Amino acid sequence: MTSQVEHHTDDDDKITPELLKIAGVVVLGAIMSILDVTVVNVALPTFQTELSSNGEPLAYSTVAWTATAYMLALAAVIPLTGWAADRFGTKRLYMTAITLFTIGSLACATAWNIEALIGFRVLQGLGGGMLMPLGMTIMTKAAGPHRMGRLMAILGVPMLLGPILGPIIGGVLIDAASWHWVFLINLPIGIIGLVLAARVLPKDAPEPTEALDVIGMILLSPGLAALLYGVSSIPEEGTVLATKVLAPAIIGLALIIGFVFWSFKPKHPLLDLRLFKDRNLTLSVITMFLFASAFFGALLLVPTYFQQVDGYSVKKAGLLIAAQGVGAMLTMPIAGALSDRIPVGRIVPFGFLGILVGLWGVAESTAPETSDWTIMAWLFVTGLGMGATMMPLFTAALRTLKATDVARGSTLLNVTQQVASAAGIATISVVLTNGMKAGAIIPGSDQIPGVEEGLTPAQLAAGSHTERGAQLVDTLKVPGSVLQDGFNDLADAFSTSYWVAFAVLLVTLIPVAFLPRRRQESNLQDGEDGVTPPIMMH
Repeated sequence: MTSQVEHHTDDDDKITPELLKIAGVVVLGAIMSILDVTVVNVALPTFQTELSSNGEPLAYSTVAWTATAYMLALAAVIPLTGWAADRFGTKRLYMTAITLFTIGSLACATAWNIEALIGFRVLQGLGGGMLMPLGMTIMTKAAGPHRMGRLMAILGVPMLLGPILGPIIGGVLIDAASWHWVFLINLPIGIIGLVLAARVLPKDAPEPTEALDVIGMILLSPGLAALLYGVSSIPEEGTVLATKVLAPAIIGLALIIGFVFWSFKPKHPLLDLRLFKDRNLTLSVITMFLFASAFFGALLLVPTYFQQVDGYSVKKAGLLIAAQGVGAMLTMPIAGALSDRIPVGRIVPFGFLGILVGLWGVAESTAPETSDWTIMAWLFVTGLGMGATMMPLFTAALRTLKATDVARGSTLLNVTQQVASAAGIATISVVLTNGMKAGAIIPGSDQIPGVEEGLTPAQLAAGSHTERGAQLVDTLKVPGSVLQDGFNDLADAFSTSYWVAFAVLLVTLIPVAFLPRRRQESNLQDGEDGVTPPIMMH
């Protein structure tokens, strides 16, 4: 029998060993899913040569499908996660997701050609797409309203370190062993995660009373996948008007709009847009969309800057941007603890101030002669701001939802982040590409096979640190002064890209200003009828 009288005890505030064990299991799953995106990106040039069947390197657009297929599978499965969690239970579904991801990793390591690898990456993505929303759901329910901020801060660690550690780990594995180990490294993590999940995660007793929203699934999952495919094709095509961009994006938008109209008809839609009645969730989603599109778009360019302007290896570039992760790790636990005690509307603005100051410094430090320490200092400041921003936003979004709505709220947040990240990366990449194209064509460069449109000094400078680029410099007999002008133009292109992201972050201050600044009661312990549900023991 459960008491329905709400009371707050000291035990509600303690981070117990049991909670830390649950957090550890969730973090393991998040690490696998997030690291795999950036680790595989490092291996794309290796796939071009080692998975070729005729001795000729595969086209980059072909091997890029190993990344695109994973992302599209993620987009397709995330909307199903909320329904599946309610239907089968979070523990059972989480173990299924880890199993799918681990089996998919093993299959990828045994791929005999590029087509097989792309197919196995879809299997990986089906598992990986469920890990983050399920992890957020498990952590939110385990933490309760009074410890939610601190535990969500733990979940934020892999979200921050994934993009930083991925290039380093990928580079080390490929140099020391082979590309197969990019996937094989997931096996021990997956097996350990599965065993721990079976032992540590609390049992839940799902009561599947709702049917799958089949029409919603037909509309939303393909719609998200098509939209993300179109948006992700923008950098490759260089324009929004390309058929490869417009056709899937328009189809995807049409399906998503159809889902929006449909979603208010069934009692339990695939993605419950009625949750937007919750003011905190709505503000957090708007803020998260703008923040993720700007920040992750700019974040992607930092290692590229170190490689193209300074000529550093992928591993060294990854080590240099680790300063950002260090900054975030310092403020994230502090912000998590504070968000359990004070409203997020009094925390997030200070985080945004750090991000804006840091990104301003990065945008002003793109000149080729800028020291690495200067850029690392600004990245550190940016990390301090990010650590104080991301997890409080997640906490604010979910804190006032009912326990029965947490799985669907987590799904909504993850869909938002996926779409925003893809849109931001595509937009900022196009700004950079167009900035590099702005300049006079180097005489004779349009006569080189594969470079029909010719090269500007900035484009030549960007690739001059590679073997192919060095050959082009010699072939075209480019004077040192022209190449130096190219590096200056390239630095300006990076700076412009950062300023675009900075402008979007300034706009984000509008919804940030409306985040709750007063303490609000949490509904996390409420069931359908406002009754506190019994705690399931295992």
